[in-house]
Amino acid sequence: MSTILTYIAITDGKIKRSSLEVLSHCKKIGDAAGHTVEAVLIDANASSFVEGIQKYGASKIHVVEDPVFTNHMNTPLLKALAKVMEKVNPAVFAFASTESTKDILGALAANQDAAVIADVSSFELSPNGVKAKRPVMAAKIMANAEAISDRVIVSVRSGSYDLNESPASAEVISVDFSMDENEVKATLKEIISATGDTVDLNEAEAIVAAGRGIKDDEGKALVAELASILNAGIGASRALTESGVYDPSLQIGQTGKVVSPQLYIAVGISGAIQHVAGMTNSKVIVAINKDPDAPIFEVADYGIVGDLYKILPPFIEEIKKIKS
Repeated sequence: MSTILTYIAITDGKIKRSSLEVLSHCKKIGDAAGHTVEAVLIDANASSFVEGIQKYGASKIHVVEDPVFTNHMNTPLLKALAKVMEKVNPAVFAFASTESTKDILGALAANQDAAVIADVSSFELSPNGVKAKRPVMAAKIMANAEAISDRVIVSVRSGSYDLNESPASAEVISVDFSMDENEVKATLKEIISATGDTVDLNEAEAIVAAGRGIKDDEGKALVAELASILNAGIGASRALTESGVYDPSLQIGQTGKVVSPQLYIAVGISGAIQHVAGMTNSKVIVAINKDPDAPIFEVADYGIVGDLYKILPPFIEEIKKIKS
């Protein structure tokens, strides 16, 4: 019997939903193969998050708690992950594909002499390791990848799997950890937060994204109102972030954020491949565009052809009626 280990990321005092999605999938494939499924929490207040992951099926939760993890720093995180990996010796160590994960994945694999497949949209166990699918060429095609090794590290795109509860009374294991300040060569001076929307696009259940069709403050107000009543995040195409209409932190696409919400409403977005690469994993895609031949309609589940300035006001009113 082997072990599948999942790293549960904590950001801004909250568990990353994408990490729980990965844990849910690991529980499913672990049970099917007869493997044990465990999780690891690393944070300054890691023990306070144990209850939040108990219901997702891990048989053991390894807790690494130290003030050095108050802010993300690669060196202490790598040391803690390596220590847990050496202790558990997992056949598979799975991560959500976050920006912080991308920072340390290669270094951890080299440190632990493990194979690694990064940024996959799906993965499964194979007789000799892990098989996975990875979006490549701006997500135009899917590549089949396989890591053949006794130890495989894999990172998974947000939204690739559903969140499924599987309550378990996990054994909580406290991992001793200490870090000499001299080992940390980098110094964190300041954290500058994005000035964009307050909803984290990577974690948002719903996103309203604006494209070139948004031409003025009236259009921005309509997008903001729709996002507000849906409790959605606001995203934007590259054209609008480069022109200064929206903050660069809200850009969605190949050179921006990759998102996968339950609902994605594209308002006035034509659907260039660079943008679609950042949102194609959304569960339900609604497109509003006056051009019936816009490429966005090729990936949309529902499409509305027309002037967004005429469509959004009654659309918003109908949603308000439904909610009330």
